[in-house]
Amino acid sequence: MSKRTLVTAALPYANGPLHLGHLAGAYLPSDFYVRYKRMREEDILFICGSDEHGVPITLAADKEKVFPQDIVDRYHTMNKESFKRLGISFDYFGRTSSDTHKEVSQAFFKKLDEKGVFKKKAQTQLYDPKAKMFLPDRYVVGTCPHCGNEEAYGDQCERCGNSLSPTELINPHSVITGEVPVHKETEHWFIPLGDFQDKISAWLDQQKDWKPNVIGQCRSWLDGGLQDRAVTRDLNWGVPVPYDDAEGKVLYVWFDAPIGYISATREWAEKQGKPDLWKKWWQDQDTDLVHFIGKDNIVFHCIMFPAMLMAHEDYILPKNVPANEFLNLEGRKLSTSKGWAVWLHEYLDELDPDYLRYVIGTGLPEAKDSDFSWRDFQARSNGELADILGNFIFRTLSFTQRYFDAKVPELKNPEARDLEVLKGIDEIKDKVTQAYETYHFREAIAQSMNLARLGNKYFTEMEPWHLRKNDLEKCGSVLHICLQISAALSLLFDPVMPGKMKKLREYLGTNSLSWNEITAKMLPVGQVIDQGEILFKKIDDEQIDKQLQKLQERRKSNIDLSNFEPLKDEITFEAFSGMDLRTGIILSANKIPKAKNLLKLQVDLGFETRTVVSGIAKQYDPEDLKGKRIVMIANLTPRKMMGIESQGMILMAEDNKGKFHFLTAETDPGSVIS
Repeated sequence: MSKRTLVTAALPYANGPLHLGHLAGAYLPSDFYVRYKRMREEDILFICGSDEHGVPITLAADKEKVFPQDIVDRYHTMNKESFKRLGISFDYFGRTSSDTHKEVSQAFFKKLDEKGVFKKKAQTQLYDPKAKMFLPDRYVVGTCPHCGNEEAYGDQCERCGNSLSPTELINPHSVITGEVPVHKETEHWFIPLGDFQDKISAWLDQQKDWKPNVIGQCRSWLDGGLQDRAVTRDLNWGVPVPYDDAEGKVLYVWFDAPIGYISATREWAEKQGKPDLWKKWWQDQDTDLVHFIGKDNIVFHCIMFPAMLMAHEDYILPKNVPANEFLNLEGRKLSTSKGWAVWLHEYLDELDPDYLRYVIGTGLPEAKDSDFSWRDFQARSNGELADILGNFIFRTLSFTQRYFDAKVPELKNPEARDLEVLKGIDEIKDKVTQAYETYHFREAIAQSMNLARLGNKYFTEMEPWHLRKNDLEKCGSVLHICLQISAALSLLFDPVMPGKMKKLREYLGTNSLSWNEITAKMLPVGQVIDQGEILFKKIDDEQIDKQLQKLQERRKSNIDLSNFEPLKDEITFEAFSGMDLRTGIILSANKIPKAKNLLKLQVDLGFETRTVVSGIAKQYDPEDLKGKRIVMIANLTPRKMMGIESQGMILMAEDNKGKFHFLTAETDPGSVIS
């Protein structure tokens, strides 16, 4: 075991508020881990801060006609406060627009440049002659060559999702002035990542306990061969390149952002009155560095930043990078631009932070994408927090107060069942410990709740409401055991629900906050307890309906109507009812000579087989269609196409990316759709 652990959480971008996806990716897992380690009384430091440079910041500023500093000041303050309200326990939350960060980043850059690490290369980029500036990718808009979207950005089309470069756009123009950009040569510094490929590959080979998704993504990059990557760009917002002849050039945000971990640690050390203390955390081999990030940051933290650290030679490398996958929302991908998000600051204005910490914790996307839904939030809050954990705590404390003068009763003559339940405290503690040590936070939470289930089941089976009438001594023993379980739960759940568990310990009259104190003898006999208030109140339907309505209204207000085909003219019910819609199964599919778009399909309608010509050849291979269930219009007038009589039309839906999807029904061929 190392002497200390430095934990970093990905720097949130200061161009908007935090949403639930951010929490599931980096911030809740890291906080669970750090709180657990502190309870183990280990030397641990938790560092984060705002990422305040880059094009999205300047775009937001341009849109609002304010300075970039105004944007980052607003969201840095908002997000820092939201983290605090949620209970994220950073030791220091810095920002990359600080003077310290500028100094540290420039010194890092100059050290690598002086060592001859970088290459300087000229390249041609798009330039706005009216604004007199080179245009970053997001400052160029034009027509997407794939789907025809006329508002595609120079890095990606948000309608079809294809990655782009500005030079691929049709009829490109500048976001700033509307001018058609010209090609102009510029010079930049590049880090030759290929020079570090062997070292990075050998280093990754040593990481036997890293998540497969992390290693897999790194390997795919390494297999493709690492390329030179620019570390500077032409922009008026960022850390300036520290040379007199580099006016208008700043450090690329991917390069300066991870240095933000170092600069924030230096600022923390200065606040401790020990300016050199940061070196112990970044340059001492007895420190374990652990990065908590989302999967979109894996390459930056496992290849690019390590290459920078290797080149500098003075810093430790990450011990682990337990990256999470993505969190979806109500079955859809989170999208802030489309309004499909739950903002943290809004949640905290209306609902309890510990409920959210628990529910997201139970569904963390540790190995694959997961989903957050408001109905599941309600079900888990009510069924697990209120009905299992809260109910067990309330029954235990209220019985103790009512029948044992609010004092922990003595354990007398325990039977095998009693000892087995008490043993469960140590057994579950060991499982929770192992889960935290291996970054399996969902398992840690599940095992902690299993102890609450064990206690609830034991309380119900022992029926203390009957024992108090005919065997008060046994009733006291049962409550003694349930109180010890309650005390253990107050610590096992503390990393996840620190606010509620602090209250529980206050009710139990204990200040214990050490993992080593989780035993079957936490509370001494005679300890005074307080029944307190109900820890977990149920979430009602009205609260959930309000959140769902808010989500739908936000989505509607952000819908881009250009992504949808306009509605056709109204028809009468009689006209619609005249269509005979039937289910069928494709028996065979074949290409039609000289027809690029058409396939000849044989469709089983149950009572007969039909030939249908369909224009889906560019999207579906014939061999993949056999056995596909379909819906078709069966009474459409036959029509000849490429000399083949088509005896109906298959119904399909076209998404906003131009992809056709079959409409299906799990019924026998020939069934009527009405």
